[in-house]
Amino acid sequence: MQTEIFQQKYGKKMTILSKSSIVIESGIILTEKMRRKIQQEEERMRGVETRIQEIRHAIFTEVAKMAYDVDSPVEKTIEEIPYRVIPGEVGNFRNDVFLERAIVGERLRLAMGLPCRSAAEHAPISDNIKLADQAETYYTPPLINVIKFACNACHEKRVLITEGCQGCLAHPCVEVCPKKAITLDRTNGRSYIDQDKCVKCGQCAKVCGYQAIIIQERPCARACGMDAIGSDENGKADIDYEKCVSCGQCLVNCPFGAISDKSQIFQLARALSEGEQIIAEIAPAFTGQFGDNINARNLKAALEELGFSQVYEVALGADIGAVAEAHHYVEKVTTGELPFLLTSCCPSWAMLAKKYFPDMIDEVSQELTPMVATARTIKKEHPNAKVVFIGPCAAKKLEAMRRSVRSDVDFVVTFEELQGMFDAKEIDLSEYEAESSFHNATGVGRGYAVAGGVASAIEKCVNEYYPGVEVKIEHAEGLADCKKILSMAKIGRMNGCLIEGMGCPGGCVAGAGTNIPVPKAQKKVQEFVKASSKQLPPKELGEIELK
Repeated sequence: MQTEIFQQKYGKKMTILSKSSIVIESGIILTEKMRRKIQQEEERMRGVETRIQEIRHAIFTEVAKMAYDVDSPVEKTIEEIPYRVIPGEVGNFRNDVFLERAIVGERLRLAMGLPCRSAAEHAPISDNIKLADQAETYYTPPLINVIKFACNACHEKRVLITEGCQGCLAHPCVEVCPKKAITLDRTNGRSYIDQDKCVKCGQCAKVCGYQAIIIQERPCARACGMDAIGSDENGKADIDYEKCVSCGQCLVNCPFGAISDKSQIFQLARALSEGEQIIAEIAPAFTGQFGDNINARNLKAALEELGFSQVYEVALGADIGAVAEAHHYVEKVTTGELPFLLTSCCPSWAMLAKKYFPDMIDEVSQELTPMVATARTIKKEHPNAKVVFIGPCAAKKLEAMRRSVRSDVDFVVTFEELQGMFDAKEIDLSEYEAESSFHNATGVGRGYAVAGGVASAIEKCVNEYYPGVEVKIEHAEGLADCKKILSMAKIGRMNGCLIEGMGCPGGCVAGAGTNIPVPKAQKKVQEFVKASSKQLPPKELGEIELK
């Protein structure tokens, strides 16, 4: 029945893998749970050009312009930018022009890689600007920051009865409340919740026939699968960095734009303007991010116009990893030497595993992530070049901070930040086209960008190069589900499995640095996968020594 439904809806050949998962003909594993999550994401803010996105884009563009203009003093220019982003006498977003400019100022500092400050600190935006005004710098923790005076101090969680309550005769909400927190208002017949008694179980909302009872949650906290967001003494959102894995889902789900991450956009643009040899490695999730009709050749040419000497596909590193992890699974898991194997390409997933399940460290794949594998390939061929990773992921910035990675990856910017660099140079990608496209990677490597794609790539390599070996696949997307599947693995429920974890629901295409809705990005990647001239990497690729 499930197969028939999905065939009718999507018109694609599908195969049931388990009770909850299917594979479409492109080889990307999808689940019903995934579809629900993607739908939820689509219904929220992702890919919608809100006022928050307008501000973010304006800031990235202005910072890039400032970096390209090597003759103007940065300490003066940065003080002027808030007046360009928020012009005039009247506020456009919060109806307070001074508050809006102050928030822009802190966003500017974060975009420069500088620390976030509180409203109590008296200092110009340019304070300590020399720390950022250079062609090379590293991210310093914390990566994800709450601009406190931009936070609306939303309630963490509460249950509310709306005006939709009809004062019905049944009043099932009263009957199911375990704490007797709901009573009747005899004047209008409507229900009333005593918030001091309410334990926010949501039973009343479930039974209301009019859907007149709602459960409100702080959006940033709801998006955080690590339960890392609470409240400070003023009711403002507060991040517990002991729990945070820098996935960035909080920053793209905050309706007030109060959460932001640090950036290297200034340093990268400055390095390019000074003529340094910089090579770009770009993640396969790029497709569709810069316009519906922008292809790899357009993007490659536009990057060269920005000053990049060459462009590589990150999917090349994914190909290397897929073959190597296929071998690892066959040699270690199927023989019983390891109970299961955890993929390692998602830094948030890997950090979650290491933070909360340290006894599983041996089960986390030791293969290099696609970003690092590609970077090391580039550095072997071009030892004097700097490498920038361009992708959808905020957590990759954190990965690049590691001492073992700093020598490989010099910069990390997101698609959103790259768009700011294009806009600063007034580059219309449709007007540029390289003589050749990307020809470095295969379909399975490019499929890494979508949830289930990593496991699918490894499985295909096992099927091709180790015939007769059965691969048991499990995958989780979103950090809350990742924690659940790791808990199951810990008690022996996942033995023999290849377990893929993705910090963002939907995979890399749902990263915090993307420009378009998740379902659209997913579709674009699937088309990119299908269009690949080669679907599988050669077995010898896994023998490349990059460590």
